Amino acid sequence: MRVTVFGTYDAKAHPRVAIIADGLRAHGHEVQECNAPLGLDTAARVAILAQPWRVPVLLGTLARRWLALARAARRQPRPDLVLVGYLGHFDVRLARRLFRRTPIVLDHLIGASDTARDRQLSGGGIKGVLLRAIDSGALRSADLVVVDTEEHLDALPPQHRERAVVVPVGAPRAWFDAAVNVDSPETSGPSPLRVLFFGLYTPLQGTPVIGRALARLAGAPVETTMVGKGQDGPETRRAAEANPAVRWLDWVAPDELPSLVARHDVCLGIFGTGPKALRVVPNKVFQGAAAGCAIVTSDTAPQRRLLGDAAVFVPPGDPDALAEALLRLAEDRAELRRAREAARSLALGSFAAEQIVTPLIKRLGELPARKHTVT
Repeated sequence: MRVTVFGTYDAKAHPRVAIIADGLRAHGHEVQECNAPLGLDTAARVAILAQPWRVPVLLGTLARRWLALARAARRQPRPDLVLVGYLGHFDVRLARRLFRRTPIVLDHLIGASDTARDRQLSGGGIKGVLLRAIDSGALRSADLVVVDTEEHLDALPPQHRERAVVVPVGAPRAWFDAAVNVDSPETSGPSPLRVLFFGLYTPLQGTPVIGRALARLAGAPVETTMVGKGQDGPETRRAAEANPAVRWLDWVAPDELPSLVARHDVCLGIFGTGPKALRVVPNKVFQGAAAGCAIVTSDTAPQRRLLGDAAVFVPPGDPDALAEALLRLAEDRAELRRAREAARSLALGSFAAEQIVTPLIKRLGELPARKHTVT
């Protein structure tokens, strides 16, 4: 089967679609890309939703990218299947027009309305109606909808659930390659526990909870690196200011992030308490485990189901429990070693591209064959 991965996605910033593409290749499918990155990350797109006067800027940029996509689509061999990448709420509509009779798969990792609610930018009203309409139109344009957890499948409108399949986020190959040796002397000596978080500091991630936990760990044998910036960044820094053993990095190049994470003992997951935080398994959990770190994250149904005994769980929104879990790992190196080995073993057995796409491969075989034309 020839698959076109289509849209304005940025695989370096959001590797989800690249993982799915690699998985399809591993299963013997021919994969080609038709990609014109929009140049706006999730935060920028959400900001536009909160500031409607900026919509013309988005539409102008989108029109230029769509023109490039349409031209590229006509030059490529005709596909048997089109996969629209992450943040493809509008791209899927263009795909439906360009590939009128070709099955279209939408990677609907996040909904526009769901994201706006999580970032406290839309509580309802006309804006909420508009965002739900954007989500609904995107879902109607796809023959198959890909989500990342059972909870996100259940959150879809009932009429779309039968056309949906759960495909975990997974981890790119670079994260597996970056894994450190768990038998390294650094992990068995008296050195401080090395903890890392990376993310966009959204409410879902619960970074102020991390900040308060770090304040409680002041003076403990724990050194923490916090990577990224975003909405909750200032509050997180204020919460952690009592602890001088925290390093703050606003940005790390995507190509350098796997090796940075792999040099730490623990990768932190998410600790938010909102509805969305209780439905997701964040990419950092998959990536940190692949890189050989112990995983400490919130005890939610999807994370518990995925990780089982391969993570250290704490209640969402509980800085005391998080501080206690990190201190326990700092003091018990045998437990740290077990946690790292369990996470790495699970990643090797379940998180690689060729493994996470298995449910998608099965559903693709059930899609009706269609004559494909590019117009």
